[in-house]
Amino acid sequence: MPNSWIDFLPTLLQGAEVTIKVAVFAGIVAVFMSFAAGLCKLSKLWPVRTISGIYVEIFRGTSLLVQLFWLYFALPFVGIQMPMMTAAVLAVGLNFGAYGSEIVRSSVLAVSKGQWEAALALNMTPTQRLVRVILPQAGMRMLPPFGNLMIELIKSTSLVYFITMADLTYQAMVLRNNYISWTPEILLLLLLSYLVISVLVSFGIRMLERKLTAGRV
Repeated sequence: MPNSWIDFLPTLLQGAEVTIKVAVFAGIVAVFMSFAAGLCKLSKLWPVRTISGIYVEIFRGTSLLVQLFWLYFALPFVGIQMPMMTAAVLAVGLNFGAYGSEIVRSSVLAVSKGQWEAALALNMTPTQRLVRVILPQAGMRMLPPFGNLMIELIKSTSLVYFITMADLTYQAMVLRNNYISWTPEILLLLLLSYLVISVLVSFGIRMLERKLTAGRV
């Protein structure tokens, strides 16, 4: 039997390492898909808009847990089998990428029409207009909602517990099953672990936003 709640920390730290890995890689996938799908939805080509719209509606309109089950449990039946980490990262990343695409799309559209016209008057190509003029301004609008999205992403990684991935939640449930009398302490540590990770991400986003606002970056 453990002598105090401190004895649970090594096991929970192992789970936290897995949670952070999933969150980081899934965050990269989510940001990439957010920009890819968000900008594609602004395309003048209807097939591009349609494909990106279908992606957004499917992943935004269905449960993340079901998507996770499909990637890890269902796809092997059609000959597609992937490691547990890959399935977790793709499920979380693609799901939050669908939500993030709307942040990108709305932020780009929020840039004043005068900025587009000024870039056009300077004879910039569409890519130059987007990269040099529009995205730097839209990026400031994206930061706060993307910060919230990343926090939600971190909390959603707890769902990988259901495919028996040894993340924070999984390790906490193992401890709870082994030491039932310590359930309140174990669950409190689990809660605080997610809170600490989320606060650190939120702090990082705020610091980045301040630097960008001050023109230091």
